[in-house]
Amino acid sequence: MRQIMKSVPLNFMVILLMALLLALPLSSSVAGEYDNALEGVKGIDVVFNVSSGNPAFANVVFWAVRDTYQNEAVSSLSEKPSVAIVFHGKVVKLLSSDRSGFDEKERAEIDKFQTTLRQMAKEGAKLEVCLYAVNVLGMDPATIMPEIHQVGNGFISVAGYQAQGYSVVTIP
Repeated sequence: MRQIMKSVPLNFMVILLMALLLALPLSSSVAGEYDNALEGVKGIDVVFNVSSGNPAFANVVFWAVRDTYQNEAVSSLSEKPSVAIVFHGKVVKLLSSDRSGFDEKERAEIDKFQTTLRQMAKEGAKLEVCLYAVNVLGMDPATIMPEIHQVGNGFISVAGYQAQGYSVVTIP
C-alpha cells in the first residue's frame, strides 16, 4: 500500500479528495429534496387538468409544470416521465391564434405561453384541448395551435389518463 501511495502524485490525491468533497453536498441536495416523495418511485406519469384563462398566471404555473419532467430528481429516475396536459374552460382561448378580447400585454403573455407549449410538445409532453369548451366559448377549432390534439371531451381524456395510472394535478 505504501508503495502505491508513493507512485500517486500528492497533487492528484488532493484534487481527487477536493472533487469528492465538493460533489457530495450537490448530489445529496438534489436527491434529498424529494427523498420522501420519490422513495421507491421508478417514474412519474402525470396529467395536468388545466382551466385557468389568465395568461400571466399560465406562464408562472407552466414553469412548474415543465419542471415536473425537467427536474433532475425526476429525470434521473429509472423510467422516463410521461406528462399529459388537458385544457378545458377559459384557458382554451390562450391556445388560439385569435387574440380578440386581449390587450397588448396579455397578447405578449399568450405568445410566451404558446412558445412554452411548443417547446413542451417537442420535449414529448402530450397536449390536448377539449372541443366542448372550444365550442361553448364560440371559438373556431381551426385557430387552435397545431401542436395540440383536439378531443371531444377533455374530462374523458383526464379520466382515461387516470385509468392508465397517471396522477391527476388540477390547475383551476
